[in-house]
Amino acid sequence: MADWTLLTNHGLVLISVARNPEKTARDIGNDIGLTERTTHKIIIELEKEGYITRTKQGRQNTYRIHPGMIIKDPVTDASIGELLATLGWQRKRG
Repeated sequence: MADWTLLTNHGLVLISVARNPEKTARDIGNDIGLTERTTHKIIIELEKEGYITRTKQGRQNTYRIHPGMIIKDPVTDASIGELLATLGWQRKRG
């Protein structure tokens, strides 16, 4: 296996959140091979930049992706929703 990955850790966290917005930071990190601390830091950065919203439900967080946000990349003007849809994500309405 190659020593590199096509997507950044931020992208991998977004994909994990899109698959299950009720996962804990620990579960997300375990899924993608990051520590809980690193995953939590990335979640905070994604929230600060407006890509996701974190909502506390009891003792656990749930996340909502903002699919209209444009990807921070000089090569594309695609939105997060377009990227995730390409990867099979279907936006839940409601």
